[in-house]
Amino acid sequence: MTPAAEPAVAEAVGFVLAGGESSRMGSDKALTQFCGEPLIGHALGILRGAGLPASIAGARSALASYAPVVEDAGGGPLSGICAALAATSAQLAVFLSIDMPLLPSSLIAALTEHARLTGATVTSASVHGFAETFPVVVERALLSAIEAERGTGNRGCFSALRAAAARLARHAAVLPVENLVQAGHVDDPRGLPPAYWFLNVNTLDDLARSESVVAGHRVS
Repeated sequence: MTPAAEPAVAEAVGFVLAGGESSRMGSDKALTQFCGEPLIGHALGILRGAGLPASIAGARSALASYAPVVEDAGGGPLSGICAALAATSAQLAVFLSIDMPLLPSSLIAALTEHARLTGATVTSASVHGFAETFPVVVERALLSAIEAERGTGNRGCFSALRAAAARLARHAAVLPVENLVQAGHVDDPRGLPPAYWFLNVNTLDDLARSESVVAGHRVS
């Protein structure tokens, strides 16, 4: 199915991957409050702030009141990616995990624009030389190659996406965040350094740490 909120002419759309079991959090991660708003709200806001129609892939709880939901068959985030690519008619799909509330929307916009201009079939970011799995921009044409990778037992998103690109002899780009910041393409309105953008909120300790980071850099 095609999410109802997605315009037929959209070149790029966004999906929040929300199919995790929240075992480390101890409660539904999607509805966990972070700085007064549930994580699902933060993730959708990041995508919408980049100008993307936003949907949810692989939800394990009732989230349809927040955005259209694309169901998957389980099996981890790669399953959600495949379900979302199959459901959209857009050329590009941006995937964001639900536990990254500190990412600025400008990073999503920069990755999407790079993918659009260069034709890279997979586009992601790195910080301090470490390539991050999410956020990632994936060309819809990669779907069959990703499914083939899943068929081989490759369930890791980072390795499967790049192996799928190699199957089609297509380019997978990794953009250093530091270069994007230096060029003025990406910034954070709260003044958070890039290293903080990729903090994952998987546990209550992670939650407290991330809220402390935001409080320490809050712009008055």
